[in-house]
Amino acid sequence: MENRSGKIAVLLLLTFLLSACYQFEMRGFFFSYESADERFSQSEEWNKNNPFKEISVPTDEYSIFAMSDSHVGGTANLDIFINDAIESNATAAVMAGDLTTGHAEDYDTFLNHLPDEESLISFPIVGNHDLYFDGWKQYYSLFGSSTYLFTVKTPLATDLFICLDSGSGTLGSEQLAWLKNILETERPNYRYCVLFTHNNFFRTRHTASTNPQVEELHVLMELCVKHNIDMVVTGHDHRRSEEKLGNTLFVSMDALLDDYNFASYLKLHFKQDEINYEFVDL
Repeated sequence: MENRSGKIAVLLLLTFLLSACYQFEMRGFFFSYESADERFSQSEEWNKNNPFKEISVPTDEYSIFAMSDSHVGGTANLDIFINDAIESNATAAVMAGDLTTGHAEDYDTFLNHLPDEESLISFPIVGNHDLYFDGWKQYYSLFGSSTYLFTVKTPLATDLFICLDSGSGTLGSEQLAWLKNILETERPNYRYCVLFTHNNFFRTRHTASTNPQVEELHVLMELCVKHNIDMVVTGHDHRRSEEKLGNTLFVSMDALLDDYNFASYLKLHFKQDEINYEFVDL
């Protein structure tokens, strides 16, 4: 019995050491306090009273900044990201999960470092770490929905951006049905379509971080091909990767975590005939 217990302890330690994430909470590592369907239901309630945002820009080109895995506590890199976005006159900033470690005080710190909407429109999404320590309740009280749409309208076209909650490692049945309906009914009305979520679709290096279920990945990739999704932008794995499937580019971002050797954020630039992007190293 002692030998078996020792093996379990070693296995748990190795899992922690191999994980791509640097903050750890045992319960949150294995499952969330609320299910994906429960969070989606609450997000939909919030969306009823807060219709998705329509942003109009005066020129045919615009930029959106994106980041993931800031894991606040520390805010040095987060501040750089926000300041760069404001100084570059970014149309919006998307924050693709693991914003915090789930502690209420970390959420308060994160919120206190966000600019007002007149300076920069921000779109947060939850990641697995944001759900630690019953963190969804804090996220929801501050930001509301983690599943929603926003659009950007230029003089020539309108683009669609879909933010998804994959903090539990799955979209859940209700959110997936919602996504399918949006793509069937709304996607044809827009020029570009970009999905943002936390969990990366492709595993490009060995880690113990969670991945979406294989069956769900097959469905999501098929949807991307069928509905001409231009980009899927994710985080979670802490290291950038770029994969192409059909006409869809899957980009996983580096962590924005302070003191991380590979910290960076992503800058997306939308033009009439193409989407350009670059990683900005910190």
